[in-house]
Amino acid sequence: MMRKYVLLAALVCLSAGTVVARNPKSADTKTAPQPEKYVFTDLKTVSATSVKDQSRSGTCWCFSGVALLESDLLRRSGDTVDLSEMWIVRHAYYDKALRYARMHGKTNLDAGGISYDVPYMMSLYGIVPDSVYRGLNYGTPNHVHGELNAVIKAYMDAVIAAPNKTLSTAWKEGLNGILDAYFGQMPETFTVNGKSYTPQSWMEALKIDPQDYVQLTSFTHHPFYQSFVLEIPDNWTASQVYNIPLEELQMVIDSSLEAGYAVNWAADVSEKGFAFDKGFAIVPVTEAEEVSGSDRARWTKLTDEELKKMAQSPVGPTPEKTITQQMRQDAFDNYETTDDHGMLIVGLAKDQEGHPFYKVKNSWGERGTYKGYFYASAPYVLYKTTAILVNKNSIPQSVRAKLGL
Repeated sequence: MMRKYVLLAALVCLSAGTVVARNPKSADTKTAPQPEKYVFTDLKTVSATSVKDQSRSGTCWCFSGVALLESDLLRRSGDTVDLSEMWIVRHAYYDKALRYARMHGKTNLDAGGISYDVPYMMSLYGIVPDSVYRGLNYGTPNHVHGELNAVIKAYMDAVIAAPNKTLSTAWKEGLNGILDAYFGQMPETFTVNGKSYTPQSWMEALKIDPQDYVQLTSFTHHPFYQSFVLEIPDNWTASQVYNIPLEELQMVIDSSLEAGYAVNWAADVSEKGFAFDKGFAIVPVTEAEEVSGSDRARWTKLTDEELKKMAQSPVGPTPEKTITQQMRQDAFDNYETTDDHGMLIVGLAKDQEGHPFYKVKNSWGERGTYKGYFYASAPYVLYKTTAILVNKNSIPQSVRAKLGL
């Protein structure tokens, strides 16, 4: 999911303000007006734990999935709990490798995953505090998984080549040895506030039920109100996602936030309008005919060339495309929307012109204008979402009834 995130820095550009050259002999020379920048107002925010940093690891799916569960715990109890992302990642590496062997290498074996992997892995292996299992056993203060990925892939390719004509009884122990070397040995028990737990009993003590979390999306190549296996490479468990119309997907997001629930958001972040360091993500129009609704009177005065220039380096309020169900489908089918990144939507907001935005918690550390957060426009979320993961209790009853939840 995070294969593109390293490239995103190339998309960050300086504000497009132009300064007139100053003539020291002329006191009348003035600086040209700066373009208007976005100003966001939070309308509703939900509980969330601190911004984390996945650093140089392709594990956004886990950081965002864990962030969702931490937000739920904070909402329910008021207690801040820091769950171990690497506990989940370590188990996922092992299970992916087993599947890779069973599939004779005809499946993905890398750091990627989807956010649903978090509750799924927890249902199998429980969870531990981050302080108990940091997963940093290889000499760096932050997560750096390049060598680990290469070692696991090379090891598993050697195993499935079957040089002994059959797989040995030692290869699983060898795989565990690699994972222990990089992540550290996994504790069978640990202590929290003076009480001893196992990973499973601590999850139960926290009252986390992995079955509470479901995935939703909106595509037309499968029937609405049914579930299907989302066709993205990182869905290595072939997990099911519920399919609903686009307007209901937005309703689920909005109503969840209004009810105090965060929403896990998987999306394509390769668009030029995704400007994390500037603090926003938008889907700008490039031609006057794309402008619609109440914005038309203001923006159609611009030429197509001016609109294209604004779209290439957005700074502030910019006309955006109106997203349709067919646009979403076409972008997915044409590989224009891919499963790049997992994040957490934590609030509803608006810009200075009243356009709707969502406040998003990222996992790239406290970078950017909003120290790890940014604002994604409603058109961006509707267009570029591959799936959301939510607590099923946050879904409006009208939608739950249609899905049989």
